[in-house]
Amino acid sequence: MTAPGAARLARVPGLLIRQSAPGDDDLEHSGELLRGVASGEIAEERVLRLYTPAATLAMTRRESRMPGFPVASAAAERLGFAPAIRPTGGRAVAYDESCLVFDLISRDDATLDPSDYFARAGNSVADALQSLGVDARLGEVAGEYCPGEYSINARGVVKLIGTSQRAIRGARLLSGMLAFGSVRRFVAVLLEANAALGLEWDPATFGTMQVEAPAVPRAAVEDALAAALVD
Repeated sequence: MTAPGAARLARVPGLLIRQSAPGDDDLEHSGELLRGVASGEIAEERVLRLYTPAATLAMTRRESRMPGFPVASAAAERLGFAPAIRPTGGRAVAYDESCLVFDLISRDDATLDPSDYFARAGNSVADALQSLGVDARLGEVAGEYCPGEYSINARGVVKLIGTSQRAIRGARLLSGMLAFGSVRRFVAVLLEANAALGLEWDPATFGTMQVEAPAVPRAAVEDALAAALVD
């Protein structure tokens, strides 16, 4: 099913919107789009991909080399999450069908400052959430999962969205995830996985739209985020 914002935004020149079916090789598809934009196989200068993911514990290449990786992977499978290696950096992230994942792939300028790109994207996303009544702010929350100074938090207390990047010659991928439902399932798998990997975090920092803006329809959130990301 096409995301509500996708049908409208697909008419923007130089932009391609893609919506994947749940579980459709989610992380692999991200890499394919990145390489396609970099090589010119995809003609558009930008691709925005919005999708509802399958239950996944997405870990980084760095974490895959840690001694506790097999234990973390086994815990994920036992709790109903497919362990996977994601193409971007950061630390372990858990999501499922109640979440929205976005990938923004852009033809890259070698002079682009990655930190500036993080900041601009983060501020745009925070502004979009603020327009929906969420007390969204840019910045890391102490003890958050997959910590980063360009996380989008709510009230300065919980992390709502973490963004991560990957750059290859010719293109750049910015990815993020937002939870809409209960976070208990994510907390359970991250507690076990991060313990196996030797990483500390505070489970109370995992935020969700269910708490921050329960009356806002998911479709409105998707529209607002899509518009912000391609602006």
